[in-house]
Amino acid sequence: MDWCHYRFRGVWELPAAPADVFAAVERIEDYPQWWPQVREVTPAGGRRGVIRFRSFLPYDLRVTAHERRNDPAAGILEIGMSGDLDGWMRCTVTAAPDGARARFDQEVEVRKPLMRRLAVPGRPLFRLNHALMMRAGQRGLAARLRAV
Repeated sequence: MDWCHYRFRGVWELPAAPADVFAAVERIEDYPQWWPQVREVTPAGGRRGVIRFRSFLPYDLRVTAHERRNDPAAGILEIGMSGDLDGWMRCTVTAAPDGARARFDQEVEVRKPLMRRLAVPGRPLFRLNHALMMRAGQRGLAARLRAV
């Protein structure tokens, strides 16, 4: 097992039309306004940006994200990542009974040296840290969508 490799899946139920959810997820520059752990997004030219985030554990992660697929008709947004995490994330937005469902699939390799050194004993905490970040993101986006 590669202790520095992670796969995550999360599903957010959101109180808005799928097109509105997709539009919000697509505007990465707005994430710091509704996702507390996304501390900063800096445009890097074209469809790229540098994202700095921090969840419960006291360290920042920085990744350069670049858009790999943006298909509003299919409800799919996919980005590649490099930096402290190398890999990809895909968000698939579909209709749900009370609005929309956003499914996040992510596969990353940790590159941050401290996290690599603590890969085995820290893995449960790193997974918890990610889960807390995703839960806060869901709450933040739901509140933003309700306010619109």
